[in-house]
Amino acid sequence: MSDIEYEVKQMIIESLKLEDIAPEDINSDEPLFGEGLGLDSIDALELGVAIRQRFGIKLETVSEEVKAHFANVRSLSRFIETQREAN
Repeated sequence: MSDIEYEVKQMIIESLKLEDIAPEDINSDEPLFGEGLGLDSIDALELGVAIRQRFGIKLETVSEEVKAHFANVRSLSRFIETQREAN
């Protein structure tokens, strides 16, 4: 697991107060929403705030592209790395 993936997993656990889950319990390729980790639209909003606070990345609009980045930890980590490199 890469450092950024671990950090994203920690952010998810902390921001959503998932007390019974450790970063190692989250599969990086597991869907975050629905069948996978079971997050919902409120969780998505909270994750957006956490990403802005922790990584300084602001999500302007919710598009299909942004939704795709939130598919799983691996895609979200790649998105954060790309945004950090662009700034």
